Amino acid sequence: MQSAHDTGFAIPRTLLRCFGQTVLQGSARTGICVLFALALCDLRLACAAIMGAMAAHVCAVILHYDSDIMRDGVYGFNGVLCALAAAASIDDAYTALAVALLSAIAATSLCKPALRWLGDRNLAMYSSPCLVATWGWMLIEQIAQSCAAGSRADLGPLYERVAQMRFPLATFSNAAFNAPLPGPLDGFLSAMAQTVFASGLVPGLLILAGIAMASRRAALRALGGAAIATAVARLCGAPHSSSVAGVSGFNGALAALALADRNAVTGASAAALSALLQQVCIHAGWPVMSAPFVVATWCVRMSMRVLARTRLFVQ
Repeated sequence: MQSAHDTGFAIPRTLLRCFGQTVLQGSARTGICVLFALALCDLRLACAAIMGAMAAHVCAVILHYDSDIMRDGVYGFNGVLCALAAAASIDDAYTALAVALLSAIAATSLCKPALRWLGDRNLAMYSSPCLVATWGWMLIEQIAQSCAAGSRADLGPLYERVAQMRFPLATFSNAAFNAPLPGPLDGFLSAMAQTVFASGLVPGLLILAGIAMASRRAALRALGGAAIATAVARLCGAPHSSSVAGVSGFNGALAALALADRNAVTGASAAALSALLQQVCIHAGWPVMSAPFVVATWCVRMSMRVLARTRLFVQ
């Protein structure tokens, strides 16, 4: 039987694991580092993350989601990402709050069906519910603005807005926090911060430390994925500013984290593919966010299964 002391700390631990799951680590210690990194970058982001996690948790309870999966933060991290996306994209605080809560609830409502449908295909959910919910409210907003102006819906501004969402949101008042590091390491650490819509070297270092607390191997893979994705993006003509800001590398870092249980070549392949997909989307004017990481990881996992079946067939 669960004690009152355990019950009192269950929800805070669950919320912290939601923050940790944003970088694919179901650890409360990782969640603390993520939340601290958000607060260092912008208190508004930290508040949005907390509200998104709480809204997602309440929604999961109301919908009677599996309690064990809920405690691991799997049902809540998409709500956190939705709230962060709203805070990063909407200037008006009241509008951002409303959109953050509604999109967090919408994404959490999609989690169980997504887990079931993708699970039948041996694929993980990742941030796909967040992508659907965030693109949904942005599309509705763009159509409403176009209708109010008496013109046809023009999605160009929407695509440009989503593509640029993960550029730095704030700068530190203390210049020492943003002091450049030797070589390209500053861009790789910034890529770690960009995984949760933050920016800056210290937030990135905190998030990397949080991942290392859960798994040092995963932390090394994340840095390697960011490096590979940044290099591929530069070869594709991405501007140096996007590499320094971490925008070119965050999808690669997430892809490498998602495949940290596989060999290094598999993670590197997913990171490179995510970078290529990101550049294709940007050049085509399509929405980006974390979609390249999700699609690249799905593709690599499906390719691995096809190769395994081919080997069995040949044998």
